[in-house]
Amino acid sequence: MSIIPQNFDDWKICIEKKCGIPLTLEFASKRLAVYEDEGLPETKKFIKLYGKDHLEHIKQ
Repeated sequence: MSIIPQNFDDWKICIEKKCGIPLTLEFASKRLAVYEDEGLPETKKFIKLYGKDHLEHIKQ
């Protein structure tokens, strides 16, 4: 597995196992709402660190 999850299964392992965060619909909805707003500082930081292509990939 890559350090940056490349698919849903890797992301799920990262969130649930490594981070200890329950993967709920509420969690996913909140994260998606942040990533949909490119004006937010958190989303800008994400784009700076991982790139716009990766942002679009995770939103899909």
